[in-house]
Amino acid sequence: MDLAALQAFVKVVQTGSFTRAADALHTQKARLSRVVSQLERELSVRLLERSTRSLSLTEAGREFFERAHAILAQVDDARQAMQRIRGEPQGTLRLTCGVEFGLVAVSAWIADYLAAFPQVQVEADYSNRVVDIVHEGYDLAVRVGELSDSSLAARRLGMLDYALYASADYLRRHGRPAGPQDLNAHPLVVYAGAASQGRWQLQRGDEQQRIALQPRLRVNTSLAASEAIARGLGIGLLPRRVAEADGTAGRLQRVLPDWAPPEVPVHAVFASARYLTPKVRAFIDLAAENFR
Repeated sequence: MDLAALQAFVKVVQTGSFTRAADALHTQKARLSRVVSQLERELSVRLLERSTRSLSLTEAGREFFERAHAILAQVDDARQAMQRIRGEPQGTLRLTCGVEFGLVAVSAWIADYLAAFPQVQVEADYSNRVVDIVHEGYDLAVRVGELSDSSLAARRLGMLDYALYASADYLRRHGRPAGPQDLNAHPLVVYAGAASQGRWQLQRGDEQQRIALQPRLRVNTSLAASEAIARGLGIGLLPRRVAEADGTAGRLQRVLPDWAPPEVPVHAVFASARYLTPKVRAFIDLAAENFR
């Protein structure tokens, strides 16, 4: 029994599939199956119940998984300790983030990170589910919004701000609203991520206005909303880094620039601040610098 065999077994359990585990480890499904079968022969117990559609842990398999996972974590801690001594980012950074913010921001951070640190590689999972970064083996997650109580460590990267936008052509045809109370006299393009409970909450200093939404178009990504607004379909609320990106700048104009919703925090979330490796710290520092 060696570390590679333990890693193979743990990855099969984490992914729930020999095929997905083989993809993650850059090997062949048949090889992983042989490795797990050999482990079962060495241990004289069945670790996995296999069917044509699914895998499940036996009672012995569950205990072995927990112990194997702990062993691999200790090995990784030792490796990370040596990396901290050298202080140089290297190895594979595994991160997860939401699809929307991943496309808007994280992809650019990854490109800058790879350019700055030639000895690192990145595996990025763009998913809208809340990933268990510890049990699924990720180094960090980038999360938008307030964090729930957790045993994980976190660092705020910055605040995501929003504003109202319309196209110049739309404003020529329909005019500008004088205040938030006029918005529902216009066709609205609503991005679901900026419309908590079906309304926009806008503020100007100490003043607040809640706009009950009757959208002409509702979409589930800010990129789709930005494109619809640029085509003159109405007024919409967008993250400024989407509306003012290089490919969009000039196509959209601010509407009611004194009014905006509360900013939304963006955090890097990771297992432990005490054992932060250079590769993780370097990415977090780069992401925070990009926000500034």
